[in-house]
Amino acid sequence: MTYQEFKEAVIRAAGDRGVTEYELYYTESGSTVVEIFQEEVKGYSTDSAKGICFRCVVQGHAGYAATENFTGEEAVSLVERARANALSMEGNEEAYLYGTGDHYEKLAVCQEEQPSGTKLTETALALQKKLYQADSRVADGTQSYLAAGEERYDIYNSNGLDLEDKITFTQCVAVPLVRDGDEMYNGMEDWMGSFRELNLDHIASEAVEDAVSTIGAQGVESGKYSVVFSGRAMAQLLRTFSDVFSAEEVQKGRSLLKDREGEMIASDCITLVDDPRYQGSAVQRTFDGEGVAAYQKNVVEKGVLKTLLHNLSTAGKAGVKSTGNASRPSYSSVVSVSPFTFYIHPGEATKEELFSKAGNGIYVTNLEGLHAGANPVTGDFSLAASGFLLENGRKTKPVKGFTVADNFFTLLQKITDVDGELKMLNGSFGSPSVLAGDITVGGK
Repeated sequence: MTYQEFKEAVIRAAGDRGVTEYELYYTESGSTVVEIFQEEVKGYSTDSAKGICFRCVVQGHAGYAATENFTGEEAVSLVERARANALSMEGNEEAYLYGTGDHYEKLAVCQEEQPSGTKLTETALALQKKLYQADSRVADGTQSYLAAGEERYDIYNSNGLDLEDKITFTQCVAVPLVRDGDEMYNGMEDWMGSFRELNLDHIASEAVEDAVSTIGAQGVESGKYSVVFSGRAMAQLLRTFSDVFSAEEVQKGRSLLKDREGEMIASDCITLVDDPRYQGSAVQRTFDGEGVAAYQKNVVEKGVLKTLLHNLSTAGKAGVKSTGNASRPSYSSVVSVSPFTFYIHPGEATKEELFSKAGNGIYVTNLEGLHAGANPVTGDFSLAASGFLLENGRKTKPVKGFTVADNFFTLLQKITDVDGELKMLNGSFGSPSVLAGDITVGGK
């Protein structure tokens, strides 16, 4: 059965069983991935998947059931399983199905035709060649990854919603290995966007520079430093601590932002944006996982916490409107809360101006151990880092093997300057470079 045929079968089955409040959430995806190792194709794979979740409200309780099997028999079974799950639920958790009336923006993303497997392979091999050409020290062990994908999201419910989003995207990762004497150094550059905008020369140059710049890296002395966190490093921190802005986490007591809306939680140079239609993102959407219209919002504006991120359930508990951030990581997932594309808005300073203000500080370009060394509840972190010394306001020697330790909430207040270059991680989390003082560094 097609999705449309299966949807109609589910609707009939629901009506036959007296289920009058329900929702169907459908996802479909396809991707091709090419992996290059040295100068040969190491891996080539294609993947496609589709699935549907039926959610119903019976006697005030919500029940879920999901499937990838699109047959008439399964349509009946899907309704019966969800209905049984709803009847087995206990407690007073209110169930929500959204209605019509929202205005939905159009996606600006280019829904271009996906490149053929041959074209994708040729492009990945070309990137690998450019990595080797970028510097004579690039060595065997260098790798490139190129993926092209498309995704579709549909939601239909008994309240009249009938919505669809489709997107296409290309993702590229270059991982060069550089040899200097007996030592090896690796770098990385990742990019996501439209295939026709893919710039192999830029990606190769940035990736190799990332590796070469670390040659001869040494340790640093322990102490308190002014630190410039690169866009990548700050985006890593934002990704790690993004859940603290979820109303779901706040209501479960797992975030320190309870009752903080309207307060200054960061310096006035920080504006934190959630943008469901950010160009270059693979999660561009016009509606969230419950059918609420998704829109760009400032979660933090000039340091002030303007809003937490809500779905219908958390918004109902808080007595506010949903922010359109209901999340379903897969078609079979229960509804949660998450941002779309989350980034710190760029400022007007240059990176060199940040270096100058830092004086004798450290430029942190990469952080490691974020899963083990960061506590999203308290905000504390102690992470392995690498980067460069800043001497008299200039970037000088590469450094590695040290840690940076602070608290995410405190760090947001310590930031004094933000540069104008936004760096994105996989099209989902981003930041410019930022300058913060009085950061604890553990080194020699």
